[in-house]
Amino acid sequence: MLTGLFNGPLAGADALAGASRPTLPAIERQVMCVSCKLPLNIAQSQQADRERAFIQGLIDEGKSEAQIKRALVGQYGSAVLGLPAAHGFDLAAYLVPVAVVGGLLTLLALLLPRWRRRSPSDAGSGTGQALDPSDAARLEADLARFK
Repeated sequence: MLTGLFNGPLAGADALAGASRPTLPAIERQVMCVSCKLPLNIAQSQQADRERAFIQGLIDEGKSEAQIKRALVGQYGSAVLGLPAAHGFDLAAYLVPVAVVGGLLTLLALLLPRWRRRSPSDAGSGTGQALDPSDAARLEADLARFK
């Protein structure tokens, strides 16, 4: 039998469990109202109130966060969870954004050296050809007027 600093059996275990005990606001941020399709913490409907009461009842029974989520899925279906599952086809919701960012970084790594290798003269004159001497003289005269 466990005894803690407090009087009675399991008092120390209760103190540890109380520190990590789930709260209604913490659970509300992680689940959805099944009728509104909004996060439960901002949903204002009768269904949202029923879900909150169900969650509070599970919290009062001393259920853990994982047990509460399993009970919610059993009661309302997987649509109640705010995040998709991390297995099966739902795993794509996590992998596709990572793959897109990785692809963009790879493309940038491949193209950046090419952009840096361009000479300044190629970047300045769109054609890469030298100016006619008369055009160059006229350009210099125009630039001198604005200085």
